[in-house]
Amino acid sequence: MRTALRGDLNLLEARHYYLRMEEDTDYGNRFSSLCYINDHVGFLGTIKSSPSDFVVIEIDEQGQLVNKTTDEHLYKINNILPEPNNFAKKTKLDLQNLSFEGGHNQELGTLSRCSNCDHNHQSPSESKATIDDGTSKCEEETADVLGSLLDKKTNELLNQFAYNIKEKWNSETELVGPSPELSLGRILDKNQRASLHSAIRQKFPYLITVGKKSEIVVKPNFEYKELCHLVSEEEAFDFFKYLDAKKENSKFTFKPDANKDHRKAVHHFVNKKFGNLVETKSFSELNYSADNPNVVITVKFREKAYKHRKRSHLECQERKVIYTAFTLQKENLEMFEAVGFLAIQLGVIPSDFSYAGLKDKKAITYQAMVVRKVTPERLKNIEKEIEKKRMNVFNIRSVDESLRLGQLRGNHFDIIIRNLKKQINDSADLKERILEAIENVKTKGFVNYYGPQRFGKGRKVHTDQIGLALLKTEMHFKQKLNGPCHGLNYVPQKVKAIKLFLTPEDLDDPVNRAKKHFLQTEDAKGARSLMPEFKVRERAVLESLHRFGMTEEGCIQAWFSFPHSMRIFYVHAYSSKIWNEAVSYRLATYGSRVVEGDLVCLDGDVDDEHFPNGNVHLVTKEEESANTYAMHQVVLPILGYNIQYPKNKVGQWYQEMLSRDGLHTCRFKVPALKLNVPGCYRQILKCPHNLSYQLIEDHEIDVKTEDSCISEATLSLFISFDLDSSCYATVCLREIMKHDV
Repeated sequence: MRTALRGDLNLLEARHYYLRMEEDTDYGNRFSSLCYINDHVGFLGTIKSSPSDFVVIEIDEQGQLVNKTTDEHLYKINNILPEPNNFAKKTKLDLQNLSFEGGHNQELGTLSRCSNCDHNHQSPSESKATIDDGTSKCEEETADVLGSLLDKKTNELLNQFAYNIKEKWNSETELVGPSPELSLGRILDKNQRASLHSAIRQKFPYLITVGKKSEIVVKPNFEYKELCHLVSEEEAFDFFKYLDAKKENSKFTFKPDANKDHRKAVHHFVNKKFGNLVETKSFSELNYSADNPNVVITVKFREKAYKHRKRSHLECQERKVIYTAFTLQKENLEMFEAVGFLAIQLGVIPSDFSYAGLKDKKAITYQAMVVRKVTPERLKNIEKEIEKKRMNVFNIRSVDESLRLGQLRGNHFDIIIRNLKKQINDSADLKERILEAIENVKTKGFVNYYGPQRFGKGRKVHTDQIGLALLKTEMHFKQKLNGPCHGLNYVPQKVKAIKLFLTPEDLDDPVNRAKKHFLQTEDAKGARSLMPEFKVRERAVLESLHRFGMTEEGCIQAWFSFPHSMRIFYVHAYSSKIWNEAVSYRLATYGSRVVEGDLVCLDGDVDDEHFPNGNVHLVTKEEESANTYAMHQVVLPILGYNIQYPKNKVGQWYQEMLSRDGLHTCRFKVPALKLNVPGCYRQILKCPHNLSYQLIEDHEIDVKTEDSCISEATLSLFISFDLDSSCYATVCLREIMKHDV
């Protein structure tokens, strides 16, 4: 059916458009009607004729495509940076020839100095040459590092942040409220992180960098500002660069100072703030006389601090867990099957692998991964073996920690839609229809549904059904503690979840024969012997059931054979299904206008689901009347224990659905399986970025299918775009084509 909606996404534009709703016949009653937000007619076509027609490339948190080889990039960085010396805790910029003298001050005779030898004066010409060459070299190296490790936008934000801090201080305006800070995102490679820390502090000594796991946060250096009250800004600038460089046996000299009380204040400041790292001494100038009683303060690193730092670093190295990052390329292969095969080849378990997101099966995909307890050399040794499974690994390198789900900026898609045709009974020009559809979605976006692959489309049992059974496990556990369960108890729900997971498809192959054997006999040992070796998850579940039986403990152990990310995946699938239904209800009830009781995100640049409750605002009646918010700001909650619901009919609908599924008192915590689901929020509408397309027509196109290769003259569409994390290309294509894909 087709329902006309009168809405206004733009206050400057009042126009009618339609919201078409249709049943997803593949899912029957499992899904509510799925909606379209645009009013174009669309067209028909075929996607995924072959895996090469659907290429997915992950975009990391720095905005880089993970399929680009980083060898050349890392080589460049390694040539900018020297090998760490024994003194430095982290890799630093090469400052061997850099004199820490105030390069902008023309009074060369009174400049502060740093050297790798004893305190010594140079002639003005020698000093100037050292300053000019060293400073320009350092600035170039710093710029190279920042340009290599930060994208253009982040670099601009960093420079603007630094400028704003200096402007505040120069205007003597006090910073009100909490200290301002700027996040540069997460950088997994420890050497790159160390390089970035050093480069920022060398370029902006009035800033400090703080590591939060693998995230780098920049803040004002208030100690720098405090020192500026005692010495010139040039001296403070150079002193903090000297501290950060941490060159063994180097010294820093402040400008000559005849005021004893002032020198005492400088001594006190340096020793109070950095006394565990450096020591200070006063020396008379070489041309000291009664008429020229100047004394200079010299700073040098403490020897014991160097030795202690070196020992601590070595001890940390010995205790450190090995993490190896890499890019995984796979073709026409389910991600968990790929991980299982890699685990067998490397002699580890699937839970030793971490990743930022799941990828399509029938596609060529590139994604970042991290594996524990495996060295880069060991991973490189299996490259030839995994090529037989249509996999490849590259960009192999050591990192400090695992990846987490959602730790990406988004995905890039290169897609070919073949066999383009007009909708039935459509008399318009096909090319015009395609152009209209793409431009509409490019401008207005699409309904941000979770795609069918999240639920296991085409399978007997869908992932959200397993997730619901796991959540009901917690509910029935509470019932068991509180009294009679009236036929519903803790154990059967766990058994139900396991049996759902092991439900076979209507196929006669080794995997499904093993599953059928288990469901018919509950013979876990026999089923495991029938299960192919590459089905690591299924074999692990059956092994646990064989050891512990179909008991409460056996089911718990069976689920713990999965990594946490896999256990939580099923629960998230149920939450995703409810969210899809909620969006359809919201659009059918209120259309495209923002109404009282809606939830909106106040942050204008949201690219993921994990923003705090503080950024979510409940729309008031006055704000609805004033059209304060736009539709693209509206969010709906994804189920969990730490979310708020809309205060309108949509909020009531959520409660009705939870009651329908027996979860009206659910806490969204399953302690027995160590599952905690806080929930989050997801925007109703999303737009593709960097969208481009090209029509390919009137010539022979080789079409590779799974069974054969044919040639045909046809009209095809090549379309390329980026989507934020947790958005689905198939959903975007569905909105463009007005056709289930």
